[in-house]
Amino acid sequence: MWNVLLSFSGLVALIQLLFLPFFPESPPYLLLQKEDKAGCLKAMKQLWGEGNYHTEFDDLMKEKAITKGMKIMNVLEVLRERSVYPQLCTVLLLLLSLQLCGLKIFRTANLQESIIPYVSLGVSISELIAIIFCSSIIDRFGRRMLLCGGYLLMALILVLLETSLLLSDQFLWLRYCSVILIFLFIIAYGIGP
Repeated sequence: MWNVLLSFSGLVALIQLLFLPFFPESPPYLLLQKEDKAGCLKAMKQLWGEGNYHTEFDDLMKEKAITKGMKIMNVLEVLRERSVYPQLCTVLLLLLSLQLCGLKIFRTANLQESIIPYVSLGVSISELIAIIFCSSIIDRFGRRMLLCGGYLLMALILVLLETSLLLSDQFLWLRYCSVILIFLFIIAYGIGP
């Protein structure tokens, strides 16, 4: 019944995708990244209702003043920073341990047992690629666009994955398509949600 569980996560993603356009952007994002003061106040009113949000707005302005002189680091600069090595090691260990999670799906796809560890390693590498790619484009596109795009891609990939798993007994090449779709699902999840 794992395919029902996997489909359920796709249903939740679809529901979130339907409601996401009705929510405003994050007030800190609007003020700190886009420098849109009016949009920030409008988003605060949409999120919290009518009221006086000058205290929160002033706090955001102070944060903006504090971070104004700071340089935003890109991925390579973060990787070179020694102070974040413990956190990076923790994330890498987590990603490497996640390679054991997809074994059931790969067995259901009737892959040879000898290649399943390599495919699982490919899943971990896909996660790492998605994290690095997302961290480099999130400031350019914003969270909302990445969420919408990620959920749309995930929904499409889940439909294709379910179809390929159902037909994998009839068409042997669909087994490998299932693996590729799992990689794509992980990348879409890492870039979006």
